[in-house]
Amino acid sequence: MPAAVFDLLAADYDAQFNERLLGGVLRRATWRWLDRTFGPGDRVLELNCGTGEDAVHLAARGVRVLATDASAAMVEQTRTKAARMRAALVEARQLEIERLDALDATAVPWDGAFSNFGGLNCVADLARTAQTLARLIKPSGRVVLCVMGPVVPWEWVWFLARGRPARAFRRLAPGGAEWRGMTVRYPSIGATRRAFAPHFRTRRAGGLGVLVPPPYADGWAERHAELVRRLDRWERRIEEWPLVAWIGDHYLLELERR
Repeated sequence: MPAAVFDLLAADYDAQFNERLLGGVLRRATWRWLDRTFGPGDRVLELNCGTGEDAVHLAARGVRVLATDASAAMVEQTRTKAARMRAALVEARQLEIERLDALDATAVPWDGAFSNFGGLNCVADLARTAQTLARLIKPSGRVVLCVMGPVVPWEWVWFLARGRPARAFRRLAPGGAEWRGMTVRYPSIGATRRAFAPHFRTRRAGGLGVLVPPPYADGWAERHAELVRRLDRWERRIEEWPLVAWIGDHYLLELERR
């Protein structure tokens, strides 16, 4: 994963996503999944930690987190945030997802792991990542994945209305789409499940950004804030309905180590 791409985004990431209306709505939705999966005393590995929002949130609930990211600038943001929030349970380390096997597998196994907001979309070999996580996580340990999916009706409508069909259907392109000099892939839920299936069983799946618009619609969302909050409430009620997970900006999977 080209770390330089995310180094450039690190300084403004909170202002451009976490502190915006849609970023907050989507982040809190994923926290509901993390909070149901991990509890006080758990020791959890985070992939693509970004600026540390999730790690600090979990640490406040008594979860110990090793937050990893390929970007040195993102890791520094995480360290700064953890220190400011006095989140002593957070350790931040620069480490690419593709190099997770550098972690000591002979140490005490992790209770679980998670990857939020599309970090796995930048990984070419999901099966290898699954195999590495299986080696690091204890039996019955949990993994939560938040992955950008290929079928997003919101995106189709948004960009077709603006005369940009190539952008509307970019996620359906074989082999993924180019973004800032790197390839972003959009595996289906089925593809991700198959990659992890040798080592993990699926406990539940859900949709994110099904009724709530994607983050690039934040200008529209700010003008319709109350509607967005209603859409979020409705989406949370239906997020685990059959097929809903297949049509979101992201999908969520909770997996269990076999």
